[in-house]
Amino acid sequence: MSQIKQMIRLHQQGYAIKAIARSLSISKNTVKSYLYKIGEAKLNMTDLLALEDPVLEGLLHSGNPAYRDPRFEDLKERLPHLEKELKRVGVTRKLLWEEYKVSYPQGYGYSQFCYHFSQLSVSARSGTMVMQHEPADKLYIDFSGKKLHYIDIETGELINCEVFVACLPYSNYCYAKAVRSQTIPNFIGALNDCLWFLGGVPKALVPDNLKSAVTKSDRYEPDINRSMEDLANHYDTVVVPARAGKPRDKSAVENHVKIVYTQVFARLRNRRFFDLESLNEAITSCVDKLNQTRMQNRSYCRQERFISSEKHLLGKLPVDRFELKHYAELKVADNGHIYLGRDRHSYSVPYIHRRQKAQVVYTDRMVYI
Repeated sequence: MSQIKQMIRLHQQGYAIKAIARSLSISKNTVKSYLYKIGEAKLNMTDLLALEDPVLEGLLHSGNPAYRDPRFEDLKERLPHLEKELKRVGVTRKLLWEEYKVSYPQGYGYSQFCYHFSQLSVSARSGTMVMQHEPADKLYIDFSGKKLHYIDIETGELINCEVFVACLPYSNYCYAKAVRSQTIPNFIGALNDCLWFLGGVPKALVPDNLKSAVTKSDRYEPDINRSMEDLANHYDTVVVPARAGKPRDKSAVENHVKIVYTQVFARLRNRRFFDLESLNEAITSCVDKLNQTRMQNRSYCRQERFISSEKHLLGKLPVDRFELKHYAELKVADNGHIYLGRDRHSYSVPYIHRRQKAQVVYTDRMVYI
């Protein structure tokens, strides 16, 4: 029971103010203040005892007087301008305070200005929510900001590699692989390997807005790269890119990028690799250990949760792995052939199509005209 309710009960039982103060270890002036507020507002004490403690305290506490100060209201109105100015190069809180005092001499001192400015900035920030993830629903995809490298054994040059990271947010099952760049062939190849590593296909792929996945980013209708669309069609899934700008809905993979820094980058920092294959073997070993390590404050590891609750819900993989397709529009020569510059070969078509334009789709194994 709150002290206020104890005070009211003692007062109803006829105890004097001095006896109430001694019993509750508070000052007599505090008891007088509460009883005065109750009497001035003509509040029924029996009704007050029936209220929840926070409601009762809210009735009798008028709040911090600092927040009813005219200076506080003035600073509150200035907040959008001050926050905008603070982002400019070289602008500090001290400079903003000096300008504030010039325009409002009776305003806060520097320490109170900084305190209230910080409090108002926190309260003005938009909040976040906890995202609930369904099993086998989405696969989040990203590249780490930092890079790993291997040594060219012939020249001694350090070859930097991008690190592809993906995770299933329900089980937090993680996958990582080093690739030579973020170009379409390397990105699609890493994603291809990831899906076969998982042994199934989630309902949606959620990449960041990198050019290898999204041709044109947009908050509502992003243009998906054609190769990414081909991969999604091959695996019977969809592509839902993260929102443009600073999205907060892909925090799962961003968190895993940080984990990869700790569990992969840090563990491999003193090792030397002389080809991409050996580097990826070491990465796989570290990621396997991560997936098999019991999670903090959980009774299971990532791999246990993935196998028991998620893997059987993934879509089935097709018989063949996805092959990256290339597109071209070529003119049929008078000799009834089109010339594909990529492999420096000519391919024949029915003679009737000479001098017409042909749509050409080709992979590493096949050419379709």
